[in-house]
Amino acid sequence: MVRLTICVGCEGGKALAARLRETMDDVEVVHAGCLQVCARSAGMAAQAEGRATYVFGGLSEADADDIARFVAAYRVEPKGWIADARPLRRLRHCLVARVPAMP
Repeated sequence: MVRLTICVGCEGGKALAARLRETMDDVEVVHAGCLQVCARSAGMAAQAEGRATYVFGGLSEADADDIARFVAAYRVEPKGWIADARPLRRLRHCLVARVPAMP
């Protein structure tokens, strides 16, 4: 299961989380008080067991379609490591960090 953690302390975070819950019933959307990407709000982290963790900033509910593209690519790549992010459109420019999965 892919978990999307949305910073609801950020402006737009609650609206983004609500939009993702409405449009993506195959992911777990959870709230976090702060993801420390305050300069690029709203923030989101994507995680799944055995997969890389991604942190994004500068998101809004308008990014829901690109987030869905990300989740689809994340699921099929070995260990969640997306080598070519171009299909993710604007979301690829919102990447703050990518942390490899633990061995």
